[in-house]
Amino acid sequence: MADELEQSSLPAQVQAVNTAQGNVDEVAAKKASTMDDLLSTGAEIRVLKNGDMVEGKLLSVGKNEVYIDLEGYGVGVVRGRELYDDQATLASLKVGDTIFASVVEPENKDGNIELSLRQAGHERVWQTLQAKLESREIVSTKILGANKGGLMVEINGVLGFLPVSQLNLEHYPRVEDGDKTKILSALQSYVGQSFGVQIITADPEEEKLIVSEKAVFEKENEDRLSQLKMGDVVKGMVTGVVDFGIFVKFGDLEGLAHISELAWQRVENPKDLFRVGQSVEAKIIGIDKGRVSLSIKQLQMDPWLEAVKQYKIGQVVEGKVTKIMQFGVFVELTKDIQGLAHLAELSHEAVKDAESMLKVGDVKSFKIISIEPAEHRLGLSLKALVEAPHKSEETPVESAESVGAPDVTDAISATEEVKAE
Repeated sequence: MADELEQSSLPAQVQAVNTAQGNVDEVAAKKASTMDDLLSTGAEIRVLKNGDMVEGKLLSVGKNEVYIDLEGYGVGVVRGRELYDDQATLASLKVGDTIFASVVEPENKDGNIELSLRQAGHERVWQTLQAKLESREIVSTKILGANKGGLMVEINGVLGFLPVSQLNLEHYPRVEDGDKTKILSALQSYVGQSFGVQIITADPEEEKLIVSEKAVFEKENEDRLSQLKMGDVVKGMVTGVVDFGIFVKFGDLEGLAHISELAWQRVENPKDLFRVGQSVEAKIIGIDKGRVSLSIKQLQMDPWLEAVKQYKIGQVVEGKVTKIMQFGVFVELTKDIQGLAHLAELSHEAVKDAESMLKVGDVKSFKIISIEPAEHRLGLSLKALVEAPHKSEETPVESAESVGAPDVTDAISATEEVKAE
């Protein structure tokens, strides 16, 4: 009697489906007395389990529950949180429409299948995002916000992230001094704009969605880049000056000339040599993953090749101290040539701190003790200009090794770092 009351309270469409399902079950039961007999009738046996995705037709939409006809399984019902969390989906549907859901409970006390639209929607969205990732589809997305690391976007209702490193060169924040506050300000100027991006990470378990604008342009520029060759000389215009180099646009492409490739002499700040809008010539020295690396200095004469003719080992030269390091001092001989006076070459006595003897801006005479033009290295000495004091048994002169002076190889390595600055 209770079952009859419960059945009568269900919508007419649901009763009809349950009755039809019951008739099918009854017919099958009459024809088969064993499982083998049932299988021999050709009836398809399907068993649902939690988490399964199912497809059905909408039977009815009530205030507190929704019924769905799952052909071959029975009637599914969506209610409670699983209903209220997806009102937007239901608002766009009408009775008879196809709807997807996921199984929460294969059979409740009423014999119906408990379903979730929310879980199904979540899974369906991530499946769509993964499909876009695999197809490398270009998606238009609006920039919702910004932080110092990049931009926030939304695709198919899922919040995603566009890192600064994945921006196209046109949108890359070109801040001269690398100030993070200025970078954030530049990124915030994009909020509200729409960018074309590709999905590069779609992880439903961690709910991580990462997109790339750069990948879109890499795809578009593949043909153009294939026409470039290493060593080509291009003419272009400076489009950006930053602390690590300059951006140069040539044709429809843009490349970066790193600070170490701007001039043969040490460059403190690229803006001392270049300005936006300036015309330049550059040599292509690298093409990798859609990025073009350029060199301006390689189109100029290397002054170090002339140093072999201009300077000789043993020659006394005058130079200005430009930088003091733990291992020694850098000395400018000309605007193009710098030398290194190692800590051990500053005095016959033990020197633990170069600043105790020299200051930046001091002009001194030095003796050249080594020249390596290919490596752009020139060794200088102060102590070589002074006669070594006589050693006495009471006050032996400590060697550079005894005071723990840095190895020459350390200084050479550091020289390379300074050149690259």
